[in-house]
Amino acid sequence: MMKKLRYLLWLVFILLSSVPIQSCSDDDKTPSATKLEVLKNNTPIESLDFQIPASSMMIGINCDADWTATVSDSSWVNISNHAGYGYDNKLSYIKVSVTRNTTEARQAQLTITSGSLQKVITISQGGEGLDPNDPFESSFSFVNNMKVGYNLGNTLDANPDIYTVPANFNAKSTSDWETSWGQPVTTQAIIDAIAAKGFNIIRIPVTWYPHMDSEGNIDAQWMARVKEVVDYVIKAGCYCIVNVHHDNGAKSAGRRDSSAWLVADATQYDAVKARYKKLWTQIATEFRNYNDKLLFESFNEILDKNYTWGDASEAGAYAVVNKLNQDFVDAVRATGGNNEYRNLVCNTYSAGHTKAKLDNWLVPQDVHPNHIVASYHTYDPYSFCNDNGQYNINIFDASCEAEIDAMIKLTSDRFSELGIPFFVGEFGAIDNKKSMAERIKYAKYMMTKLRSHGTSGLWWMGLYDRKTKTWYENEIADALMSVVNQ
Repeated sequence: MMKKLRYLLWLVFILLSSVPIQSCSDDDKTPSATKLEVLKNNTPIESLDFQIPASSMMIGINCDADWTATVSDSSWVNISNHAGYGYDNKLSYIKVSVTRNTTEARQAQLTITSGSLQKVITISQGGEGLDPNDPFESSFSFVNNMKVGYNLGNTLDANPDIYTVPANFNAKSTSDWETSWGQPVTTQAIIDAIAAKGFNIIRIPVTWYPHMDSEGNIDAQWMARVKEVVDYVIKAGCYCIVNVHHDNGAKSAGRRDSSAWLVADATQYDAVKARYKKLWTQIATEFRNYNDKLLFESFNEILDKNYTWGDASEAGAYAVVNKLNQDFVDAVRATGGNNEYRNLVCNTYSAGHTKAKLDNWLVPQDVHPNHIVASYHTYDPYSFCNDNGQYNINIFDASCEAEIDAMIKLTSDRFSELGIPFFVGEFGAIDNKKSMAERIKYAKYMMTKLRSHGTSGLWWMGLYDRKTKTWYENEIADALMSVVNQ
């Protein structure tokens, strides 16, 4: 019996030994690559160029075999996947992301390998390239340091010529101008209360033309009052933005002629330019020794000669906006002192954010890099943030979120493409007839979305009663702070 068993085992061994063993190597399982190229927007590339802000790009891998990907410096370059499959008739994809570059320009390599084929893509990113003699933080650092801001509206921008002139109005009194739209005279205590709540940037809208003579000279008493309020903000430890506000504006039903002279109109440009540069030369000279806590903003919501709030009625209006922003930068820089490096805020046409307004907006040339910041305003979704009659939206729902998502992506992509930081100069759910709970949803969502894109914004007025010095919309203020303090 044992002899028969040994014979059977010996026979099985002989049979198995005669069967050829099939190799299971990777080379046999995966066919060799015959093609390998890297594409962006369906165009073969050898390099990827990024601007200074944190951003990302999608690239396609056209390969008919499995591939791997590596980067030479993962401290600032991140790729979404390090390997993928090859296909005969479709692409596989990698998302390449870079962090914001606060240093000099830098490079890294992305290497794609498939079998014996290899593709090296050079990744380049511009740097802030800070001048060692530059005493100010860059515009990128400013935006990075923003928490959330507050607009001191209807105060130094108040202009009774637009609406009804108050009884016993004294045109020679700065306090009569300042209080003509119902706000009290601003005090250090008011500014301190806003700062104590957590707002670390306060925008001071200023209307200048009622306080300018026929030669464009600013009244000394008015300039002194503006300076006094700026000093309140600086003393409170906040950033401060001073602008040119209702000097640009619109005629509309229920409003008197505002006499706004700052218009985006090619036929008026030469005359406007001279007055505008003289205005900013005076403002900048007054404040040229202030530190980098003070910023200047070129203008508020500038319109064309037809007072068009949508896309400009004449394409030439966009060119005038760009020219005036350049005039602003040139005028401020020419005054010297700290104004040589001061961060300057430049708005789009109407401070809007449609694709046409963004596509036609250009970054002004500057003697020093990285001291220009873009800004726009948004009260969207419009029918939620405002009282829009029969079109009112009373619930902040998923469609409202989608509208905000699309808006911020569009603006972030454009300003990233231009290599410039941005923030939202005005936003808010200003229709207080909407429920507090829904307005809180808006505030949290808007601020969260801005923070996710590396920026922030300034709420338009409200929230704090400057007369009684109480937070009558405390819930919204706390909602904003709950996001920025995370």
